[in-house]
Amino acid sequence: MSRQHTRRWVCRDESETREVGYSLAAELEPRGVLLLHGDLGCGKTVLVRGLAKALGIPREAVQSPTFTLVRELEGAQGRLLHLDLYRLEAEEAEALGLDELLAEEAIKAIEWAERMP
Repeated sequence: MSRQHTRRWVCRDESETREVGYSLAAELEPRGVLLLHGDLGCGKTVLVRGLAKALGIPREAVQSPTFTLVRELEGAQGRLLHLDLYRLEAEEAEALGLDELLAEEAIKAIEWAERMP
């Protein structure tokens, strides 16, 4: 059975935002999907750094994937697929093979998820 939740957090700084990501990792393993919405610079990538920390991935390994579109990261406690759909139209996003990516055994964090087909 699939669980779907919509939640909203208000964080006062980057450290609180990373902590939210860190705590979400346990709920998302091993195949969870986190759909991120928000304006440029609101902290989506910072939140993904918290997920990465929980998976044993160094913070500096998490960069906005805007130009690479998909970043695959491996940590001692699991895998993270970090996607950024900012520059894509729905048809282009579909060409990425999102269905296959979403089926992988990894936590998926998708920035600009509102652009998914």
